[in-house]
Amino acid sequence: MGSLFSRRNRPAAAIEEEGSESGAAVITVHSDAEWSQNWLTHSQSNKLMVIDFSASWCGPCRFIEPYFKEMATRFTGAVFFKIDVDQLRKVSNQWKVEAMPTFVLVKRGQEVGRVVGADKDELERTIQMHLNM
Repeated sequence: MGSLFSRRNRPAAAIEEEGSESGAAVITVHSDAEWSQNWLTHSQSNKLMVIDFSASWCGPCRFIEPYFKEMATRFTGAVFFKIDVDQLRKVSNQWKVEAMPTFVLVKRGQEVGRVVGADKDELERTIQMHLNM
């Protein structure tokens, strides 16, 4: 059975492939319109959303990026997003992002968890905790 979150439903320009074998992806959002579309698609779902607020100039963001991509391949019960705070300032402000990286976990449109900083172990624990709820 197909998934509501299959790549067919995602804008092609917004997908970064994380491994052709797994088919998992991090959805990189480049505009407010793309964010609105993805938010409408995913926010009413019981599926966990993991949103990475980062910046291209941020060293800790670059450090954790490969781990974030790897988690997207393992945690198939979640959908992973990447938002550059410099490109989407309005969205970053709506989520009250004050430091990078900030990872916001959302279920049914509500924030259920947040990890500030490049702590991959804490991020993994937080994702696992909310996937099991």
